[in-house]
Amino acid sequence: MDGSMKTEQAGNTLPRPLDDITVLDMTVALAGPFATLLLAGLGAHVIKVENPANGDTCRENAPYLGAEGASLVRRGPDDISVSAINRLRNKLGITLNLKHPEGRSVFADLLKRCDVLVENYSRGTLDRLGVGYGWMKTVNPRLVYCSITGFGSEDDSSPAKAMDTIIQAQSGMMYTSGEPEDPPIRVGIPMADLCAPMFGVIGVMAAIHQAQRTGAGQHIDVSMLGALTMMVSVEPFDLLERCGIPQRTGQTLPRLAPFGVYPTKDGFIALCAPTEAMARAFFEAAGHPELADDERFSTRNARVKNFQELNAFIERFTSSLTSAEAVTRLERAGAPAAEVRDPYAATRDPRVVRRGETQPLLHPKYGAVADVYGMGMPFTFSGSRIGFDQPPPALGEHNDRVYGHMLGYSPERILELKALKVI
Repeated sequence: MDGSMKTEQAGNTLPRPLDDITVLDMTVALAGPFATLLLAGLGAHVIKVENPANGDTCRENAPYLGAEGASLVRRGPDDISVSAINRLRNKLGITLNLKHPEGRSVFADLLKRCDVLVENYSRGTLDRLGVGYGWMKTVNPRLVYCSITGFGSEDDSSPAKAMDTIIQAQSGMMYTSGEPEDPPIRVGIPMADLCAPMFGVIGVMAAIHQAQRTGAGQHIDVSMLGALTMMVSVEPFDLLERCGIPQRTGQTLPRLAPFGVYPTKDGFIALCAPTEAMARAFFEAAGHPELADDERFSTRNARVKNFQELNAFIERFTSSLTSAEAVTRLERAGAPAAEVRDPYAATRDPRVVRRGETQPLLHPKYGAVADVYGMGMPFTFSGSRIGFDQPPPALGEHNDRVYGHMLGYSPERILELKALKVI
């Protein structure tokens, strides 16, 4: 047996960090499912609850994978949305209709067996169904309840529904990228839909820790607007503008010059050399070490003051080389630089694939029908096993397993619930 196989088998025997935690996943779209995906990747037993009439909206997102590969439309009954494959892995799938009178008692039975519930419905949805947090904590006082909404659970002044682009617009993020005269720029990655659930998971972990000490659960209320605005405030954009530096500086960051994205013969590179040592390394790589002592560029304050002249010099240098040539020269001198890659190349970087930070997405039935990569876990544990090794469930695939084996319902009871369209 070779060394890699021994390592893999040893890794499979390691415990999973959250193996003693059961999560009831009442989420849809991206923000909520991403939170529960992270919990599942950490080993929690995640039970994905969907309406029997229509499942999570992510199941309808193009493109799809099927026996014949990828396509923008479904070509057969086995075609599955790439979004669903990406977001629903390592989850058990059940159905439950909370609008049915019988649904509430079934829901209560589920809550009694769970440690955490995560939902991202529109604000007040579960309260209107009579199963909000006030009712939940009477059923299970230890329950950690996490809601992810656009503007917070108590904010009646804002719309109940929120999309990532709406949150990007209101958070100020759209005015942090681009040139000063550009229109607002939507960030291509759905940052609000990804940042809010990460804060949700942090809150869940803290609340679980407290519940283990005190025996009492609590409500973690995550606002997408709050999460993204908090991250925008990492930089004092408005203050910089009052000090004479535009809050939108395009491809460069003048206050850290040399710092930015610059063209080459065949693409672009990123150059980040804000310290004195790094700036000297850049001038050496550019073939003009004497400029490190030029009064225009010899200190950070001087480089900031003369950033336009410095950027023009950098562009002349980078434009004379290919991206690979420029990066090699800069790195050899000690100036941090990298080629600007497209998502295809980035997600297949052997370094991130080897660490499980991205991974191939497989069709549950047909396997690797197309070259598609999705989310992994962006960290490793020395004494734990994490990650995704189970395919996404079909709608209601694990009803018998959860309702029968976990809750102890008889086969007749399960059939009755199906006939009544409760599950």
